[in-house]
Amino acid sequence: MNSAYILTLSCPDRTGIVHAVSGFLLERGANIEEAAQYNDHDTGLFFMRVRFACETHDEATLCAQIGVLATSFGMNWQLHAAAVPMKTVILVSKDGHCLNDLLFRWKSGHLHIDIRAIVSNHRDFYQLAASYNVPFHHIPVTAATKAQGEAKQYEIIESEGAELVVLARYMQILSNDLCQKLAGRAINIHHSFLPSFKGAKPYYQAHDRGVKLIGATAHYVTADLDEGPIIEQDVARADHTDTVEDLTARGRDTESQVLARAVKWHSEHRVLLNGHRTVVFR
Repeated sequence: MNSAYILTLSCPDRTGIVHAVSGFLLERGANIEEAAQYNDHDTGLFFMRVRFACETHDEATLCAQIGVLATSFGMNWQLHAAAVPMKTVILVSKDGHCLNDLLFRWKSGHLHIDIRAIVSNHRDFYQLAASYNVPFHHIPVTAATKAQGEAKQYEIIESEGAELVVLARYMQILSNDLCQKLAGRAINIHHSFLPSFKGAKPYYQAHDRGVKLIGATAHYVTADLDEGPIIEQDVARADHTDTVEDLTARGRDTESQVLARAVKWHSEHRVLLNGHRTVVFR
């Protein structure tokens, strides 16, 4: 496992990319363990994820050599040591079902992450955090203190070296500045099947419209509220007898499952950004 790496890349589509990448790995004695690719005919872009084992070269050497290959194809690429769990910080408010689910999956070994801290604008879950031996940071947020609060949040994120920030029902809108700083590494769970019912009370909107399906959407955070690239979605049935409380209770399970899948795929480097969309190699 210590010699296993994951290479992800995207570039303008052309012939010979797969041959070049596989040949590069073959020349270095690497064994390809998993490979997936996608040609987007709408954008003319090519996407690839390769997991391989290589005993003869260390990560720094591979990065330097991949850089030479990447230049000739105009690649955006990343190389990751497969054995290293992704350092993660979780933000949460007063609904803890997604937080509880992520913590349990992490400790059960089902998520390849390393939860370094939990940050909340409420104190409700400090005992839950302590039961998992995770540092808990209470940072109240008001209109007057929002800038200072976000500065403290970002300081924690950076000090923990977080590669992933999860908004596990964190019910504060992030500023444009913080969204830009966390671009591509912050995942939000929205309790609706986007693009329907954006905003703070989607279950109320869904009930008012009498929908027959309620959903949840995990997406990357952007400055445009609930508009970020979608990673995963799912739905649950609803009918005319359901109250708002019924929809909310039923939706919690869907939210937890959708967010967990998105976190899993991101932490395994299976999600590549494709403009305002994503490519997910499941």
